[in-house]
Amino acid sequence: MDWIIKTLHSSPELAIFLTLALGFAIGQIKIKGFGLGSVTGVLLMGVLVGQLGLDISPTVKSTFFLIFLFAVGYSVGPQFIHSLKKEGLPQIAFATIICVLCLGVTYAAAKVAGFDVGNAAGLLAGANTISAVIGVATDSINNLPMDAAQKQANINQIPVAYAVTYIFGTAGTAWFLSVLAPKLLGGNIVEQSKEYEQKLGGAITDDDPSLEYAYDGTTFRVVEADNEFFRTPRSVKEVEEMLLTKGWPIYVERIRNAQNEIIKDPEDSQLISKGDKIVLNGPIESLLPDEDFIGKEVVDLELLDFRSEALNVMVSNKEMVGTSLGDLKSRKERHGVIIRKIHRGSTEVPLLKEVTLERGDLVEIEGRKSDVDRFAKILGYAERPTTASDLLYVGLGIFLGGLLGSLTLRISNVPLSLSASGGVLILGILFGWLRSTHPTFGAIPQPAIWLMNNLGLNIFIAVVGITAGPNFVEGLKASGLSLFLAGVVVSLVPMIAGVYLGKYVFKFHNAITLGACAGSRVTTAALGAIQDATQSKVPALSYTTTYAVGNTLLIIWGVVIVLLMS
Repeated sequence: MDWIIKTLHSSPELAIFLTLALGFAIGQIKIKGFGLGSVTGVLLMGVLVGQLGLDISPTVKSTFFLIFLFAVGYSVGPQFIHSLKKEGLPQIAFATIICVLCLGVTYAAAKVAGFDVGNAAGLLAGANTISAVIGVATDSINNLPMDAAQKQANINQIPVAYAVTYIFGTAGTAWFLSVLAPKLLGGNIVEQSKEYEQKLGGAITDDDPSLEYAYDGTTFRVVEADNEFFRTPRSVKEVEEMLLTKGWPIYVERIRNAQNEIIKDPEDSQLISKGDKIVLNGPIESLLPDEDFIGKEVVDLELLDFRSEALNVMVSNKEMVGTSLGDLKSRKERHGVIIRKIHRGSTEVPLLKEVTLERGDLVEIEGRKSDVDRFAKILGYAERPTTASDLLYVGLGIFLGGLLGSLTLRISNVPLSLSASGGVLILGILFGWLRSTHPTFGAIPQPAIWLMNNLGLNIFIAVVGITAGPNFVEGLKASGLSLFLAGVVVSLVPMIAGVYLGKYVFKFHNAITLGACAGSRVTTAALGAIQDATQSKVPALSYTTTYAVGNTLLIIWGVVIVLLMS
């Protein structure tokens, strides 16, 4: 053990990785469905390792935090910018009000409790589950006109307040929005969500599957046309139109006729006679019952010998923006293609007929390769699998963001600036939006975004914990209980207000109100709990826009709370 401690002192960078490993290990432990999460786990393990009195360069912390902020901005940029159009304004206004309430309640609670600027910043970060505030507030405190010892004392208190308030901020908010909030809204939230799905083109009866389920996966099957429908030869178009009346689209991909010829790309006018074998392509839920309208399934491996493809496509064609999924089902360009999933930012939106495409959406499509490639060009830009990231784009964005954040405006001798972290966040948003409008450059694969987000934030948090470790226990003893109670107030008051704002002022549907509350507070755990409570994905429709707004404003509040408290 002595040898390990000496090694950590001589190579403190190793302590960071030890902290990451231990933090992720305890963060994954769940008791009755709830766990600390990786960020809180890493912070607590950092505090523990920090008791060794290690010295780690603050440059390490700052570097990884800027990488994290750029990734955050890049991820939410398309939703943030594109939501500024008319139909997104109510949700933007709602999220803005909630975020202002989060700041205002934090400031009021900190003043009543007599907290210093460090405790106030940590309270904002933990109670609102926005870990990035720790870094932004640290940068802002370093810019304040106070002596170095006082600055460090305030900075050391931020992770203390964060750790005390984060657990209720996460679990308490999820519990409130999934259990209490539906009761405050009134009525049966499950029935209300199903009714809203129907308005969006969802299921009405059990034998009429909604787009959400019918599009979830596709398959190819060979069926012999022996139904009486083929007593007279039918064209491909007639067969597909007949099947469309039974459910969601089923496509004829290939035909083997009586002469044993394989027709690989049948035209709409191609005739199908009784006894011909045809390859049907469609969602398994629709395909199985629809086979009965054609004939019996048979084995023909040669007829199935073609390439199929699953591909992610970014919606960048302005003509497709605003198109509903219901409209897409009958478009000729989409022939042979099944839409499996749509990701809007980090959230999967429900596949219902009246849900519309937005610029920057990532649509997962599947079908025969030639059909998929054709439809991908109609939607926008095909995101083919790659491991390469445009590091020129990343480096330039972080550099320009840092320059923007370094600009300082002095009012009454008080320096006002975004700080490097705020500037990088804004440039990340801009660069993410540019990528969605011009997808031929600036590509960063989703696994790389995940790594930048998680490694960047958690290395930053690890260094914060290690640095604050020696003073953490004293700070916890001094203000632990008052911080926890203040955290409960800061977490719940904006959510209670949000429930009534959504219902009576903005007049959102109840499920939309719940999703908007979760998004405005950037709490993904709450979204999952809400979807379980509503038994629907409808809340995700309001989560994406409000998440983009909330993630941006709450991080910027890290600067504002420091200025207010100082």
